[in-house]
Amino acid sequence: MTEARVRLLDAAVEHIARNGAEHSLRTLATALGTSHRMLIYHFGSKEGLLTEVAREVERRQRTVLTDLDPTLPPDKLARVFWRRLTDEALRHNEKLFFQLYGQALGGAPGTAEFLDGVIDDWLAPVEALLERLGVPERHRAAQARLGLAVARGLLLDLVTTGDREAVDAAMERFLTLQNAGFLQT
Repeated sequence: MTEARVRLLDAAVEHIARNGAEHSLRTLATALGTSHRMLIYHFGSKEGLLTEVAREVERRQRTVLTDLDPTLPPDKLARVFWRRLTDEALRHNEKLFFQLYGQALGGAPGTAEFLDGVIDDWLAPVEALLERLGVPERHRAAQARLGLAVARGLLLDLVTTGDREAVDAAMERFLTLQNAGFLQT
């Protein structure tokens, strides 16, 4: 990835986090201090740019996950990561994630690449975390997928309803069940 592309991607991630992605390519280009032609050159299209923004935000979240303090008790660690995922500063990026997910599943032009790794890129780091937390190997793959599905489902709920209290209560219930061993038998 060229230095110019990296700079544009970083700027786009920050701009969308603050302002959302409901802008034309020209408006985004102006906000990023470039031209729409340069965005097309580096990303192919507006959809290509937005796909790369969502993938970069996901990559950053996986980095946060792998950098969590492994000495924290599992429930505390999960709550720290959940607070990070539900931080209001990520709301526009999360909304973009779900918009692109639906568009990619529907075959919208320029979005198919979004699906590459959207699940699988998370499974290995989550399984590694579960291993550090002492989850038996026979349960790690299923528990990683379940945790990812619950987190994404609750994030979609939060983006849709804005009901932070209800979403946090549902996550607490999931963590209670998980910590009690009901999800490992």
